[in-house]
Amino acid sequence: MNPYLYMILVGLVAGFLAGLIMRGGGFGILGNIIVGVLGAIVGGVLFDTLGIAIGSGFIGSVIPALVGAVVLLFVIGLIKKRR
Repeated sequence: MNPYLYMILVGLVAGFLAGLIMRGGGFGILGNIIVGVLGAIVGGVLFDTLGIAIGSGFIGSVIPALVGAVVLLFVIGLIKKRR
């Protein structure tokens, strides 16, 4: 599978699930992909820093992306409240 397509698919799933967990509709399909992909970066850094290894495969990619996307949505929510 094309790595970019895989990254978009993981980002879409992670962004969608994070939007559900954070009790919001998310940011639409493109916004969810962006939040999910950025969340994958945040989650990857968090998991590496904490020494957490999930495994490989699609689920092993989605879990850190989901955690990162939830953290990212939480921070975005805090910033929105300040305005």
